[in-house]
Amino acid sequence: MTVSIIGYGQTEVSEAWETSLRLLAWYAIEAALDDAHTTEIDALYVGNMLGGTLSNQRQLGALIADFAGMKGIEATVVEAAEASGAAALRQAVLAVSSGMVRTALVVGVEKASDTTGSSAEKALATSLDADYEQVHGATPAAMAALMMQRYMHEYGASIDDFAGFSVNAHANGSSNPLAMYRNKLRAEKFGFAPQIATPVSLFDAAPAGDGSAAVIVTSTERAADMVPQPVQIIGSAAATDTLALHDRTDILWLSAAAKSAQGAMQMADVTHDDIDLFELHDAYTILATLALEAAGFAAQGEGIELARAGQIRRDGSIPISTFGGLKARGNPLGATGVYQIVEIARQLQGKAGGNQIENATIGMAQNLGGLGATAITHILKI
Repeated sequence: MTVSIIGYGQTEVSEAWETSLRLLAWYAIEAALDDAHTTEIDALYVGNMLGGTLSNQRQLGALIADFAGMKGIEATVVEAAEASGAAALRQAVLAVSSGMVRTALVVGVEKASDTTGSSAEKALATSLDADYEQVHGATPAAMAALMMQRYMHEYGASIDDFAGFSVNAHANGSSNPLAMYRNKLRAEKFGFAPQIATPVSLFDAAPAGDGSAAVIVTSTERAADMVPQPVQIIGSAAATDTLALHDRTDILWLSAAAKSAQGAMQMADVTHDDIDLFELHDAYTILATLALEAAGFAAQGEGIELARAGQIRRDGSIPISTFGGLKARGNPLGATGVYQIVEIARQLQGKAGGNQIENATIGMAQNLGGLGATAITHILKI
């Protein structure tokens, strides 16, 4: 049984100081229910990374189901660090395709602004190995910096070579009214940004934000009778790598990203030439580079060439970050994977407005947990 999306919704990514976690989730759920013209939901899957740590709230499944007027339904939280949103969607896809759940609601929600400063950094570091990385004060940005340094050493790249990723993200984010940052970025300014963890700068790293996105899925057979433009999920795959960076044979090869991309493409029976856009996990420019290579759009050491040549732009051979990506739209952590799915669905339905990819029919989304320890890939088709 194949699965299709019949409705979706999302909120602006921002610092939602006045909005609770449950209310933030409801905004996206309400929009998705309206879009699908249904209230018949059998199961709820919540993607969240830091609710228990930053908002002091666990059991989000029961909390959100109750607040959304769905008390009594099956409701589960799925956690895979920043890949939680895509992991929640995958569980919904498996449940519906098995026939055990008829219609499933997936919501990714995160309130990153509830805590700031060192406490926030400590919370974000929970995606790293507690015994061998966190204990030494490592942060995700610091570990990304090690990867970026090694890439520059191995392939003779400079900081300016990574500029194309952020320039593209901000160009696309500037026309996305839901983006956290809508300012454009000039390539010549990229190398002058304040450093976070050398060589990672503010222009390399995506800002954590608050947000919620939701999708409703059911069988493709039912979807055709429910909405005029269902979006089919034709590929879904997940894989893992070592949590600690030092345990990897090659820190410049995202093996989980490669396996999940290959698995999803095989399931979907598509080639790279069939994919019209790729919403990748650009939490750092080095991750965008490595994701393009792992997914097979570039050879190792050549991911930055796609950015240099402008091939990642909306009119390029493999458009990425079409609504700003994590870098400009903002990174709502455990909700990010669901945002990616909503953005691809909008592209395929021709509802992307000023961010539209012309004649897009197949899109791929890849959500990473940590520095690629978890990778989940979905392929959508109209």
